[in-house]
Amino acid sequence: MMDGGHAEAGELDGVALPGRRARLLSRRSFLAGSAVGLGALGLGGCATSDGLLLAEAAKLYGPLPDEKFPIPAVDVSKVDPKYYRRTVRYASKEAPGTIIVDPGQYYVYRIEGDGTATRYGANVGRQGFLWSGDAYVGRKSEWATWTPPKEMIRRQPETAKYARGMPGGLDNPLGARTLHLYQNGAYTLYTIYASSDAESIGSGITSGCVGLLSQDMIHLYARTPVKTKVVVLPA
Repeated sequence: MMDGGHAEAGELDGVALPGRRARLLSRRSFLAGSAVGLGALGLGGCATSDGLLLAEAAKLYGPLPDEKFPIPAVDVSKVDPKYYRRTVRYASKEAPGTIIVDPGQYYVYRIEGDGTATRYGANVGRQGFLWSGDAYVGRKSEWATWTPPKEMIRRQPETAKYARGMPGGLDNPLGARTLHLYQNGAYTLYTIYASSDAESIGSGITSGCVGLLSQDMIHLYARTPVKTKVVVLPA
């Protein structure tokens, strides 16, 4: 996923750390909750006031105090409203449950059938680190340990303190949930992971991996079994 780097349970090598967007960890500078409220707006195309939209988003992206590491609310004012989770019309021949990543538009879709999909805003790979093709979810991780690859430690000696692994937690680059993508039985090193950096949504900052807001990632993760097909579109 990231330029050939390896990290345990997620191989993250540069995902934006929570609250530290200006200090990305190198190459991968890497809910339960219902979409009904925003979904209705998305499907109906209804015009609504910014205040109402923010109020709905605040509910959708509120705190998750019952997580192993309680997750704070997202500052939704830092996210472009077009990236809020919602149900949208989306024509696709893919089976319900399939995940489609559209890096060019900074969206991840979960096909729901009947011409609709759940759409999530995302951060994606920066220029030179984009990839496309079919894959599948080979494994799933909750609050995974992150281990920087040797190449990263050589470039950034300060990461050596995590050579034996950085335990899961709010500051862990992999976040609360991770979907690990495989092709033909082999791990691609690419993931869809949870990000706490609201300002990263709608931008290209990683070395190929795809990040969703933690609340969105938990929502997608709970509905995605191992072996789920993932289609990554060309940027």
